Amino acid sequence: MNRTNHFNFNLKGLFVWLVVLTFGLSSQVRSLGLEESAIEDVAKKVFPSVVKVETRNGLVRVATGVVIDKDGLIVTTALVSPRNEKIIVTTSDGKRTEAKFLGLDPQTHLAFIQAREKNLNPISLGKAEKLSPGSWIGVISISPENTPAVTQGIVSSVAADKLRLNVWVTRGASGSPVVNKDGQMVGLLRGIYTEDQPVIFEFREKEVVGSGYVFSQAEAPSSGMALAIPIEIVKSVSAEIKEKGKVSRGWLGVSISENEKGQVEIVDIRQDSPAELAGLKEGDIILKVEGQAVASSAMFVAAIRSRKPGQDIKLEVERKGKVQEVKVKLGEYPEEEARRELELRYPRLFPPLPPEVVPEKVPEAPRAPELRWPTWPRWERRKYIGVYLEAINKELLEYFGVKEERGLLVTRVTKEGPADKAGIKVGDVIIRVDGMSVGSVDKLSEIIQDKKKGDRVKIELVRDKKTTTLEVEVAEEERERLSWDFGLSPEYWEEFSRQLERQYQQSREVYEKLNQKELEKMRKMGEELHELSKKLQKEQKEIYEKSREQFDKLKKFLAKDRLVYTV
Repeated sequence: MNRTNHFNFNLKGLFVWLVVLTFGLSSQVRSLGLEESAIEDVAKKVFPSVVKVETRNGLVRVATGVVIDKDGLIVTTALVSPRNEKIIVTTSDGKRTEAKFLGLDPQTHLAFIQAREKNLNPISLGKAEKLSPGSWIGVISISPENTPAVTQGIVSSVAADKLRLNVWVTRGASGSPVVNKDGQMVGLLRGIYTEDQPVIFEFREKEVVGSGYVFSQAEAPSSGMALAIPIEIVKSVSAEIKEKGKVSRGWLGVSISENEKGQVEIVDIRQDSPAELAGLKEGDIILKVEGQAVASSAMFVAAIRSRKPGQDIKLEVERKGKVQEVKVKLGEYPEEEARRELELRYPRLFPPLPPEVVPEKVPEAPRAPELRWPTWPRWERRKYIGVYLEAINKELLEYFGVKEERGLLVTRVTKEGPADKAGIKVGDVIIRVDGMSVGSVDKLSEIIQDKKKGDRVKIELVRDKKTTTLEVEVAEEERERLSWDFGLSPEYWEEFSRQLERQYQQSREVYEKLNQKELEKMRKMGEELHELSKKLQKEQKEIYEKSREQFDKLKKFLAKDRLVYTV
C-alpha cells in the first residue's frame, strides 16, 4: 500500500471512529434524559459564577476560574504564582477587576485568588461523592470571545482524590467548574487526562492580532478524557489556604524514580531531612507504605503528601536484597520545593526568574566626598554688553527673515550701554558672535565672559530681514554681594568680613577632624562587610557544589528516561 492510500485509509478510519464516538455520546446523553433545554438551564445558572483569570508579567496567561463564596474567593488552576504578577479577573458580564494571590497547592494544582470586587455570584456547591461511573456532567467555561462555552459528558471513574471524565476539553477550559444535572459544582477541571496538566493558551502583549490571542498549539491540545478535582478536596484546600496561606503536606525529603523492574527506588536524600534522620539510604527500594503496596512513584508521592507534617508512617524497604521496616516522622513539604517542582513540570507557566548577580570582588567602603571650600566671598566682577535676549523658535525665525536654524531676539537694550552705543536695537536677531553660531543666551554669555574689559566682539544680526555686522565693546561692572550697609562705613564691613572668615576657618578645622573619625569608622565597616561577603560567598559556593552533585545524580537517571519525583 502506497503512502497516499495508507493516509486515505487512516482518514476514513478516523472519520468512522468520530462518528461512532459522537453517536455513542449522543445516545448516552439521551439515555440520561437530559434535554437541550435542561442543558441551557444549567448553563444559564452556572455561567454567572464563571470568570476569566489573566496573569500579566510581560506574558499574558489565561485560564478559567469559578467564584466559590460571596466574599469573592475564586478557585482556578496553578496558573498564577506568588511573583507579584498582576492578576485580572473578567466576569461573565464583562466587568474587570484586580485580584490578589492567596496561595496554591502543588499536589492538586489548585490556586486561589481574592477578587477586589465583592459583588460576585458564588456557584452552588454539590457533592462529588454522589457521582458514579456514567453520571452526567457538564463543563461551563468562557470562550476566547468571552461568551459561554459548554461541553458535556459522563463520569468515567471516581477516586478519593480525582475524577476521570469522558468529556471534550477545549483551550482555556482549565479551571472550569464541573457541574451535575442541578447546576451544582462537583469538581474543578484540571486538564486533559492523557498529559495530566492544565490546558492553557497564552500570548505576548505586543503580539495581539485578530481576536487578541495567539494560541499555543503545543500547550493547548484537545482530548476526550479529562481530570478533575472533587469538590470536597477543593473546599478542604480552600479552607486551609484561607486560614494559613498554604496547604501543609507531608514531606520525606527524597527523590525517587522507578527502576528497570518498575520498583520505586530512592535516588537522592536531602540533608537533615526526615528520610536521613530515619536512616533511609540511596538505592533503597520502597515496597510498602503503612502496609499498602507501592505500585508506582506517583502513588507513593500521593501517599506521603496526603498526610500531615509530624505524622509517623511505617515504610517497608528493600536494601541489598534484605527487607526491613523503617519508621519515619514526616516533615512539612517546603514551599520552595513546591515552587521548584511546578517550575520544572511547567516551565512555560513558570519561566525562571533572572539570576541574582553576585560580584566577584566586593567594592571598598565608600569614602566621603572631597569638599571644595570656596574662597570667602566679597565682590564679584561681570562682563556685559547691555542686552536682554530670548531664544526663538523656527516660526519666529522665519517671521523675522532669519535663514539660520537658531538665533537670539533682542528684547531690551540698556540705555547708554555698549550695545546701545554700537547701534543694536530691540527686534534685532543675533545669529553669530565672533563667527560662532549662538542659539542660547548661555552660549552668548559664555563668549562675553571669556573676553577682557575693552575687547571688541563682532555681532552678526538680522534687522528688517537683512544681515548686518556691528562691533560692540565689552564692558565690566563690579557689584558688592553684601547689598546692605545700615549706614556703616566700608572699613567696618571689611573688618566684619575678616572676623567671619576666621570663624569660618576654625569651624572648618573642627569639621575636618570629625570627618576623619567618621571616615575611619566607615573604613572599618567596609573591612567588616568585605570579610562577611567573603564568608557568604564561600557558603554560597558550598551550597552550589552540593546542588551540582545532586543535579548530576538526577541527570544520570534522566538520561535513562527515568522520571524523577521529589517527596
